[in-house]
Amino acid sequence: MSTGESFIAHLVELRTRLMNAVVAVLVVFVGLFHWASKLYTLLAEPLLSKLPKGGQMIATDVTTPFFVPLKVALMASFLITLPYTLYQIWRFVAPGLYEHEKRLVWPLIIASTILFFCGMGFAYFVVFPIVFGFITASAPLGVAVMTDIDKYLSFVLTMFMAFGMTFQVPVAVVLMVRMGFVTVAKLREVRPYVVVGAFVVGAIFTPPDVVSQSMLALPLWLLYEAGIIVAAWVGRKKPEEEKAEEETEGH
Repeated sequence: MSTGESFIAHLVELRTRLMNAVVAVLVVFVGLFHWASKLYTLLAEPLLSKLPKGGQMIATDVTTPFFVPLKVALMASFLITLPYTLYQIWRFVAPGLYEHEKRLVWPLIIASTILFFCGMGFAYFVVFPIVFGFITASAPLGVAVMTDIDKYLSFVLTMFMAFGMTFQVPVAVVLMVRMGFVTVAKLREVRPYVVVGAFVVGAIFTPPDVVSQSMLALPLWLLYEAGIIVAAWVGRKKPEEEKAEEETEGH
């Protein structure tokens, strides 16, 4: 097979994998369509539970009450089908990997997915109740807290992404050590800078209060420490071992 034909074949394979993932998302979305409004209510529960008696959320645009729940249903569909999407990506890249790379990538994908969901769960069950309780309690006398549902969704998605990515730190640390980009000793040496950086990240991605910032910064720091522990345990594969495996697989 020529280089051009090989490239075309890879593009066709990529298109097939992407279409499989998109179809899976759409199928689940159709199944969740009927419960879109209930899904949004569930997503908004951390704020609704903290509003004063009689408090409610508002929609400032005409189409917002229809499209915002659909966005939530689509997001839920993507999350539900995420393992299948990652499997499609894996099937696409696996033929080009060595055996030792396959053994490394698949556990990292699983760990990364689980940690991302853990980050979202931490935000929903721990961070949101505290943050929304603090915000509603801080409202001046006579000010009714009534958040627009579209802006609330944007805030929640930002927080989900921030905490989901924060929980990827152990995977990133292990991967860097395993690939030889940095040593465990160096990671321990830069620990003070990481702590400062964690609070800077917390200040950027959370509301401007110490509680919210600390609830992102502290897990980021602790996850960094967890990554160092796992990286020290896993270690880096010696170059001669990698070369031997590649030569074995080439025969």
